[in-house]
Amino acid sequence: MKNSSVQDSVKKAAVDLFATQGYATTSVQQIVEAAGVTKGAMYHYFRSKDDLLFAIYEQLLTLQGERLSQIVDSGLPTQETLRAVCVDVIETSIDYLPEGTVFFRSVHMLSDERQEEVKRRRRKYHDDFSSIIERGQREGVYRADVPRAVLVAHFFSDVHYLSHWYSPAGPESKGKIAAQITDLFLDSLSADAPARRR
Repeated sequence: MKNSSVQDSVKKAAVDLFATQGYATTSVQQIVEAAGVTKGAMYHYFRSKDDLLFAIYEQLLTLQGERLSQIVDSGLPTQETLRAVCVDVIETSIDYLPEGTVFFRSVHMLSDERQEEVKRRRRKYHDDFSSIIERGQREGVYRADVPRAVLVAHFFSDVHYLSHWYSPAGPESKGKIAAQITDLFLDSLSADAPARRR
């Protein structure tokens, strides 16, 4: 089995087991048996279950961070940039829905060091996301009567809630869901939103 296959097999087995029987009650032995590898092979890549749980979510964090940078660097106008970022973070969250679901259920079991690392990485993404909104506020296209932190939290609460209701087997595709949630957020963000309520 190739090195990348070992890592992928271990992570997939861990996600499946953590989802069905919980992180705390899943043993390393169960993970390696399900993955079809030895403990030595697993420990070559993951020093502990803690490392493995972090790696499951770190893969998504890295992907989304890289995609955000690519979109911002593409030089699109602000409104197109934010739309593309919103759609991307929703679609990638759906692509990694099992991993995200497992992680958010078990994040409190990570070591303090790992929890701080996750917070730092997520804060960096949120800060970069917020900077796009700030740019739109300076341009006069986004409302400025609500703190940016609230606007960011509003969007990501919808993203993090996906695992509670979205099913790939449902009638709506990930693309349609991403477009709908993005449209709702961008409508609420528009500089014209307060005027429409009066």
